[in-house]
Amino acid sequence: MLKLKHTLPLWLLFVFVACETKTVKNNYQVIPLPQEITYTNGGSFFIRNSTQISFPTGNSELQSNAEFLARYIREITGKQLKVIPLSDSQIDNAIILTVEDDIENPEGYRLTVNSKEVKISGKTPTGVFYGIQTLRKSLPIEKDTDIELLPVEINDYPRFKHRGMHLDVGRHFFSTEFIKTYLDMLALHNMNNFHWHLTEDQGWRIEIKKYPRLTEIGATRKETVIGRNSGEYDGKPYAGFYTQEEIKDIVAYAAERYINVIPEIDFPGHTLAALTAYPEFGCTGGPYEVATSWGVFKDVICIGNENAMTFLEDVLDEVLELFPSKIIHIGGDEAPRDRWKECPQCKARIKAEGLMADAEHTAEDRLQSYCMARMEKFLNNRGRSIIGWDEILEGDVAPNATVMSWRGMEGGIKASQLGHDVIMTPANYVYFDYQQTADLTNEPTGIGGFVDVEKVYSLEPMPSDLTNEEKNRIIGVQANLWTEYVSTPEHAEYMVLPRMAALCEVQWLVPEKKDYRDFAQRLLHLLDIYDLKGYNYAKHILNLKARYLPNPTDKSIQVELYSINNSPIYYTLDGSEPDNDLTPYQEPIVVKSNACLQAITVVNPDMQKVLRENICFNKATLKPITLTYEPAEAQRYAGAITLVDGLSGSDNSSTGRWLGFYGTGMEAIIDLEEPTEISNLSTRVNIDVYAWSMGPTEISISVSDDNNNFKKIASEAYPEITDIAFKKIEAYNIQFDPVTTRYIKVIMKPSKGMPKGHRGEGRTPYLYVDEIGVD
Repeated sequence: MLKLKHTLPLWLLFVFVACETKTVKNNYQVIPLPQEITYTNGGSFFIRNSTQISFPTGNSELQSNAEFLARYIREITGKQLKVIPLSDSQIDNAIILTVEDDIENPEGYRLTVNSKEVKISGKTPTGVFYGIQTLRKSLPIEKDTDIELLPVEINDYPRFKHRGMHLDVGRHFFSTEFIKTYLDMLALHNMNNFHWHLTEDQGWRIEIKKYPRLTEIGATRKETVIGRNSGEYDGKPYAGFYTQEEIKDIVAYAAERYINVIPEIDFPGHTLAALTAYPEFGCTGGPYEVATSWGVFKDVICIGNENAMTFLEDVLDEVLELFPSKIIHIGGDEAPRDRWKECPQCKARIKAEGLMADAEHTAEDRLQSYCMARMEKFLNNRGRSIIGWDEILEGDVAPNATVMSWRGMEGGIKASQLGHDVIMTPANYVYFDYQQTADLTNEPTGIGGFVDVEKVYSLEPMPSDLTNEEKNRIIGVQANLWTEYVSTPEHAEYMVLPRMAALCEVQWLVPEKKDYRDFAQRLLHLLDIYDLKGYNYAKHILNLKARYLPNPTDKSIQVELYSINNSPIYYTLDGSEPDNDLTPYQEPIVVKSNACLQAITVVNPDMQKVLRENICFNKATLKPITLTYEPAEAQRYAGAITLVDGLSGSDNSSTGRWLGFYGTGMEAIIDLEEPTEISNLSTRVNIDVYAWSMGPTEISISVSDDNNNFKKIASEAYPEITDIAFKKIEAYNIQFDPVTTRYIKVIMKPSKGMPKGHRGEGRTPYLYVDEIGVD
């Protein structure tokens, strides 16, 4: 037996044990993922209480960056590191910030770690700031520990130069305190542009000294509609605006975080609040009222009125004094032409300027183009450029305008082909007022739609069919948060997080390195940072996910289950509650008959949620189906098979379970593949009149043995819906005498137009159809 010749006193052993410090390693797999991570040989760097953060003497920007890093480290680890000029610091155990010319991208950075130092280098201080964000997000959230930084060299840079996030403060006003929180969220996600939507029909939110009534009158609406234009109102005045001093403070706060603030003064539409304050600038002269409900309104700025044009220029003059942004957003969206068509002054302007209609544009379209071009020239003469929504393409586009493409990608494609810079912000991918889950049971009221984290992440903003020159004009990506139904900071945070994380990786990372499953696992640590910051983020990402893959060849549905952290999954197919004593999921489940799938995993025990899905088979399930008319592009999803895939949609028509037909109705032919006796057909339509979806006016059924000669065997007519608040999934079940056939044709005739009183009265509605059942 080996005996120690000397033993330590017990009290000294306790001192050694008590002084032993726990060490936790960092992880560079952050969001957005850096472009290049190279682990190197050598020792790790340890962040201890004695670690210093150094910056070049006299460089105030890098000093500010160093102070940011010190605050971040203190927030995450509890350590209070000293910030000192480089000439005064020790070379060992220091985090050094520096600018180096060999880095090409002005926002790029290099992060190197060895046993002696951490160096964050940027082409500019901006790049250093993004290197700081990467280091910050790599740190474990641990107090009273030393942090081990693994030796590495990271070379990183953004894919797009415009990485934006929008906030509408017109519908609902948000305090300066929350605006600063919002900017901090942008900084955390490497975003560099804050699009501040400041004016709306429902409220004018920016002080303009030359026109004080804009905020004295235009910043207040007498009440607000309850819910989705229900016709009921809360009876409470709603007000708020930002003083010019508050705006200057916000702009400075953003600049410290390398965020450019783009103000939006929306015109000629969305100006009811301004017209209420100054009715002489409208076509009718009023009286007007600050809007108390949501939608698009016919009263807009009178472009034929020279005083109204001067008003816009005066407003922009004061905006330029407050915002150093090189681009100014002037809206241009959703401006009805109704008033201009009847207005003598607008008619006179059209005649005087020689604004002519053509096959694609009305004279009133040209009138809006005149307004946009005039304001562009006004701003160009002051060293600024304009940006507008893609409606500015509906006429002669202002020559140097940047186009923000929101109605899909098509506007951006057209604009880039015309030589304009483009920012992609397609609503069906990055409108964060859209619902983020198909299950709306416990969700706050929303505008509709469906954009979850995975949908955001799937966006590829660079269309492949553009030339390289045209691709270079796609300068960025942005998400928008409109606030008709978002009235509190907590709700705003819930709508943007964690979708903002998916967006920032679209904005930053090159597409070939994107991987959603990998992103989802990296997201877990970012969620911990959200918790640390007290952000109210949506937690749907933690729920078990399923993917259903129809296989028409063997008439089966393959079910793939996955969880964000690869935790064990348990499931049943008979509707019984799953637990960890039941069948573990190990490979895709193959379903060939009716099943009631229930599955569970545990990421966080407090947020455990059972996944439930009914898979229903009938004589038409997974049989060949063709459509006479294609669904609208944004509502096409997996195509015709969606109608016979055994899966039913929720009350959210944008989840991929419903096909949306626009103006054509629905006509489908199902091949039962052999003569089959049938006597019943069922289907469902998702009707939400407020959201432009209506029911059919007739459903007819025909059969054929050869797919050429069809015989009608049943039809039913349905009345046009007149209630503009009607919302329901309507089930249709048509029975008929038994018949043996191979082919079934189903025709659903659409409603003629939106009902009286709807904001789109008389316009074409959508028809949303899901599962067709045949028995």
